[in-house]
Amino acid sequence: MNNDQNTAYRSDFHLTSLSSCSGCASKISAKMLTQILAPTQGIFNAVNYPNLLVGLESPDDAAVWKLDDKRGLVLTTDFFTPIVDNPYDYGRIAATNAISDVYAMGGTPFMALNIAALPPDLDPEILQQIMLGGSEAARDAGVVIAGGHTVRDAEPKYGLAVVGFVDLEAMFTKGGALPGDTLVLTKPIGFGTVTTALKREKAQAGDVAIVTKWMTRLNRDASLLAHEFGLKAVTDVTGYSLLGHSSEMTLASGVAYNIEFDQVPFLDESLSYAHQDIFPGGAGDNRDFYGSRITFERELVEWQKMMLFDPQTSGGLLMAVPSTKLSAFVARAQEMGQPAWIIGSVTQGSGVHVR
Repeated sequence: MNNDQNTAYRSDFHLTSLSSCSGCASKISAKMLTQILAPTQGIFNAVNYPNLLVGLESPDDAAVWKLDDKRGLVLTTDFFTPIVDNPYDYGRIAATNAISDVYAMGGTPFMALNIAALPPDLDPEILQQIMLGGSEAARDAGVVIAGGHTVRDAEPKYGLAVVGFVDLEAMFTKGGALPGDTLVLTKPIGFGTVTTALKREKAQAGDVAIVTKWMTRLNRDASLLAHEFGLKAVTDVTGYSLLGHSSEMTLASGVAYNIEFDQVPFLDESLSYAHQDIFPGGAGDNRDFYGSRITFERELVEWQKMMLFDPQTSGGLLMAVPSTKLSAFVARAQEMGQPAWIIGSVTQGSGVHVR
């Protein structure tokens, strides 16, 4: 499917106008999620479910069930409201984002189910394009969509439940980062500012096209690269922002992350919107929840801080790379055509330090 065939939807109908918030910024805040899940703590205790290697007790990107001594089953689900006006691209982004959680665990996705809440009075062709975009993104990832479930809703919502396999000895988690490791990020930051500007009808079409290209880029090669170098501490940067997901990794690993602000790859197209203080509401939620674990060791203006709390949709992988492997890792990334930015280091201590 060529995007040029869908340009009419961007000009004739604003899909994002049907949602109160967009993409991964539509996630319930980390604070509220913690409150909601509090009564469930202990119900699925690991002691009673020894084959549940990663579940509700862990902040990781997907659940993992031990199948045998070598293999695990990876299961995840993700869906959200429209993040762009083009329905085909919306479907592609939502599917790419859902599949990413399997890559973030080091797994290989193979099957998925559609999850959709759709307005019954919307043009059926628009709904067809959402499903087509999701299906073609899944096919490109080697994933078969084998069914799903739909309900009626005034706000469109689309995504996938995804299943994959993982080699248990090579599985990634948010833990495992060690002092001396180097932090590497595989996609730029700033998607939330651009998509929020789009929802407010202030975004340039070219800027939306560039951020769409990034959001529809699979994290498959980044995951394969991490496997090649035997990495352990990996996550994908999504709705809880670079600082939020970094904070979760430091807690899981018992270390401190030092992020060099000048080395963070901010998307050029996002900066003008950030200067105008155009951020999704989720950015403020992220700051409120994770802020106590963040130390700003240099003077930053407000928009610069908020960029680090900006919710990403279908963001890149954040990896802790042993320094002894870094040169070879960077060279191999270049050989693969896989973007990889060095953004900081891991040290003893706790929390995230922006320098």
